[in-house]
Amino acid sequence: MSDVAPGTAEKLVHKANQIARFFGAQPHIDAAAAVTDHILKFWPQRMQAQALAWIDEGGEGLEPLAKEALERLRPAR
Repeated sequence: MSDVAPGTAEKLVHKANQIARFFGAQPHIDAAAAVTDHILKFWPQRMQAQALAWIDEGGEGLEPLAKEALERLRPAR
């Protein structure tokens, strides 16, 4: 059974992908680092943990940049 509530995963994936698209379009930045920084600043620990749980379940729907950025949360927590 999933550790992420129904509907929550879709919202987290959508938000993470939006952030990744924004920073991915910015020239001359480390986009993954910028996405990770944004998530650390604006997502509560609960959302971060749910996103990591979603990745542990396969991370369906996450764009590669969003997944990379979320994976960077593991050592930062």
